Amino acid sequence: MADIGRINKLTVTRIAEFGVFLDAGDYGSVLLANRWLPDEEVQIGDELDVFIYFDSDNQVVATTQNPIAQVGEWGLMKVEGVNSTGAFVNWGIKSKDLLIPFSEQRGRLSVGQTRLVYVYTDKASGRIVGTTKFNKWLDKTPARYTCNQQVDILVAEKSELGFKVIINESHWGMLFPSDVFGKVFVGKKLRGYIKQIRDDGKIDVSLQKIGVAKFDDLGEKILHKLERNNGYLPLGDKSSPEDIFAEFRTSKGTFKKAIGTLYKSGKIKIEPDGIHLVS
Repeated sequence: MADIGRINKLTVTRIAEFGVFLDAGDYGSVLLANRWLPDEEVQIGDELDVFIYFDSDNQVVATTQNPIAQVGEWGLMKVEGVNSTGAFVNWGIKSKDLLIPFSEQRGRLSVGQTRLVYVYTDKASGRIVGTTKFNKWLDKTPARYTCNQQVDILVAEKSELGFKVIINESHWGMLFPSDVFGKVFVGKKLRGYIKQIRDDGKIDVSLQKIGVAKFDDLGEKILHKLERNNGYLPLGDKSSPEDIFAEFRTSKGTFKKAIGTLYKSGKIKIEPDGIHLVS
């Protein structure tokens, strides 16, 4: 059965002047209009990747447009309009904005604002809607993470303490300023590491590994990069934090400690022009 609000692979069953019809299982034949057809010729029996949703007439239709977020996902969206029902945000589908009912708004939304939105299917109405209230979707399962475990994080909100993040689409976490480097903003997806799970169950994360592990991990990356670049990299103690971050996604302080460890172990030489691999 096809999933409403998600990208599906559907089979072409009929070709008409105004588009093609796709087999959507229990939803019957779904129209994909000509303007959304791929450039190559489509034939009966072909399978197409399409996003299916309810149009303004509450009919199931298909498009090859990719939404900012599918059902069950978060995405950064701009408010395009507000009426007595709620706010409407641009979710990447032309002629169909996503409704965020007033009851699902954490603070009233106004036109022009950009907010992180979670997309879901309302059980009562069957409609695809959005929400900026995330608590009911998170922390529903025990947080069984370990220190330095790699996780996916989504920056959800900036606070006085730092950034509130969503860990593996399942749990709230906190990213403190001391663990931030590079550009971090609401809606950005990052690779992070579990720093600690506190006694109250709250989770702290970092953008790099904690303790000795972060230096060992970075040291291996530096050596691998040197081997791939004929034993030389134009980076060193005097390099800018931006250049170091662009190459290794780490802070300058961590980089300096890592190359210091490699130098002391005799694996690299640190020269004015950069670092060199010792044969």
